[in-house]
Amino acid sequence: MDLLRIVWENISTMNKSKIDDILRGRPLWNENAIKGYPSRVLFLAVKMGNTSFVIELIRSYPDLIWEQDDKGKTIFHLAAKQRQAEIYNLLYETGGRKKLIIRIEDKNGNNILHMAGMRPKHTYRKAYGGAAIQLQQELLWFTHVWLRIPRHYTNKKNKAGETPLELFSRTHADLLTEAKKWMKETSAQCMVATTLITTIVFTSAFTLPGGYNQNNGIPFFRKEPSFIIFVIADAVSLVSASTSVLLFLSILTSGYGEDEFFASLPSKLANGLITLFLSVLSMLVAFAANFFVLYNKDLEWMPVTITCLASFPVILFVILQYRLFKNVFYSNYRLRSNFRPKRILYN
Repeated sequence: MDLLRIVWENISTMNKSKIDDILRGRPLWNENAIKGYPSRVLFLAVKMGNTSFVIELIRSYPDLIWEQDDKGKTIFHLAAKQRQAEIYNLLYETGGRKKLIIRIEDKNGNNILHMAGMRPKHTYRKAYGGAAIQLQQELLWFTHVWLRIPRHYTNKKNKAGETPLELFSRTHADLLTEAKKWMKETSAQCMVATTLITTIVFTSAFTLPGGYNQNNGIPFFRKEPSFIIFVIADAVSLVSASTSVLLFLSILTSGYGEDEFFASLPSKLANGLITLFLSVLSMLVAFAANFFVLYNKDLEWMPVTITCLASFPVILFVILQYRLFKNVFYSNYRLRSNFRPKRILYN
């Protein structure tokens, strides 16, 4: 960045036409013999998400916020289209000029919300997860722009006769179909596991370690700490597994509308995964505690060994499902923080 500042200080001493030539790059002519500038430095930086570079250019040459590419998009319109949140949020640091920039439309009549409604060519899927996660991220982005522009722009139609919401629905129709399939398959698989756990822990609740007194029905080891741990862990496992079943059942019976992928379905999936993990963990705790009740005096090495073995499925579960957990929780909780405007342009 220091080198960039030095170079830009030298460039800024030139006349405006020379600066424009440097920023535009070499012109190219298309098949209709129309001259364009596809390699503009500023717009390439926006596409690449090079926020620091863009900030340095704007600080040195503030009029760059008015620059438009060959299709009539400003850097903020392009940032909205390319999902570059940090660069887009610079718009809210431009003061009164923000209202004028928002009014700008490209050559197809698309405003800045139309740009947010377009599905980008790049995909989040490799980085963040399945189709449902990707759709939620797209909805979060579209809503972020929607809530920060005047209401009359939300219903404005482009030259194709589409409002921003109509454009979003059309360009994301196939993603919605994939998201429905992914959510159903994931929920169905998780529901099988939670149903099995519910059956196991419910049965073990009536098969107490060490048995009970036939006369009064009181368990023989009721005062043992390990027995108390067994009872509590078994109850926690049963409750969490039952909750998980209900959450996944709610997902499977959902209508799968676009709006449900914004918060409702991902939130249910996140909570379902939490309760599923809790049920597995507490079930294995109850399993290990069972052996401490029975063999804590004569064969102390046995419950210790079994406890170590019981930890293996928990570790394996975390390893195998880590990516799914990470994707779901990132999209539900961490990603939203990226949309908060920060004072970085003139600090």
